[in-house]
Amino acid sequence: MIPFNKPPHTGNEEQYVLEAMKSPQLSGDGPFTKRCQRWFEEQLGCRKTLLTPSCTHALEMAAILIGIEPGDEVIMPSYTFVSTANAFALRGARIVFVDIRPDTMNIDETRIEAAITPQTKAIVPVHYAGVGCEMDVIMTLAEKYGLFVIEDAAQGMMSRYKGRPLGTIGHLGTYSFHETKNYTSGGEGGLLIINDGRFAERAEIIREKGTNRSQFFRGMVDKYSWVDIGSSYLPCELQAAYLWGQLEMAEKINSDRLTSWLAYRDKLSPFAEAGVIELPVVAETCQHNAHMFYIKVKDLEERTALLELYRKAVIWAVFHYVPLHSAVAGLKYGRFSGRDIYTTSQSERLIRLPLYYGITGAEIDTVCGKIKEWSEKN
Repeated sequence: MIPFNKPPHTGNEEQYVLEAMKSPQLSGDGPFTKRCQRWFEEQLGCRKTLLTPSCTHALEMAAILIGIEPGDEVIMPSYTFVSTANAFALRGARIVFVDIRPDTMNIDETRIEAAITPQTKAIVPVHYAGVGCEMDVIMTLAEKYGLFVIEDAAQGMMSRYKGRPLGTIGHLGTYSFHETKNYTSGGEGGLLIINDGRFAERAEIIREKGTNRSQFFRGMVDKYSWVDIGSSYLPCELQAAYLWGQLEMAEKINSDRLTSWLAYRDKLSPFAEAGVIELPVVAETCQHNAHMFYIKVKDLEERTALLELYRKAVIWAVFHYVPLHSAVAGLKYGRFSGRDIYTTSQSERLIRLPLYYGITGAEIDTVCGKIKEWSEKN
């Protein structure tokens, strides 16, 4: 069996988790949380970072911070995970879906402006597969219309756009440490990246259930109380300890995944040149993190056939998102701006191949061999 994913494990996680278990701040914001946040702030060069229990929570915090209210509109791609839309729909926003580019599967930056109305509050670009959206165009539009930009960089840690880390270009950004991501904090986990200084103080309050508890622990107030809305967005110290074991090895994990990604590309290039499949596209302006390796076949029928071949071989290749605008909740809470030229058709062609830290060359050969077998039957 070749699994689709194996959560990364470097060897030090157990030691750090045991240390955290003995910490007097087991509920969060202990030494490991502070160590992780300091690491990210140094690596990203941003104003502030805050660990969260998940990327979903980080997105929800972002929606609160920019003041999303009923009647506001938020622009994003339909080809994304439900959390991207849920975070803003929960605050009463109407989700406005925009078509994607067929090359990168990212939001089509040339179609955003037509989707902007007087009710638009924010743009949420999603960096699919860790490949950056055209952020210069998006930020120019945001400045022109007075909009916020929240980067959903759930898949983007260690990736860059024109030399800048993903998540550090918009007003706010988010990372995911779910077990399917390049780095995990023990199954779930997330990070809120604050690039606009006006959000820093309030973000701490929202994260601590609407209290100024963080200020109290820093000796800034003599007691803490309820001062704003908020929720329980503070992860436990065990998550931070597990994550620290990953951050210590961040470059090694990244290098290993890039090597595997390149191996897939090299082995599958002949099939792409023959027109059997299409391979991922990474723009010259982007430095990606090998979050995933996907291929595209001709249509849904071919995808179904190839996935069945993998299933019989106990190789867990998978398709990805079902476009949100076609989902029950998507129809209720959102609308599609313009035409769906690529979102649905491209989503039906895509297959994600197994890729994880430590995947072997032999396993990659086996996965690629099934594509050869499938192509010879067609």
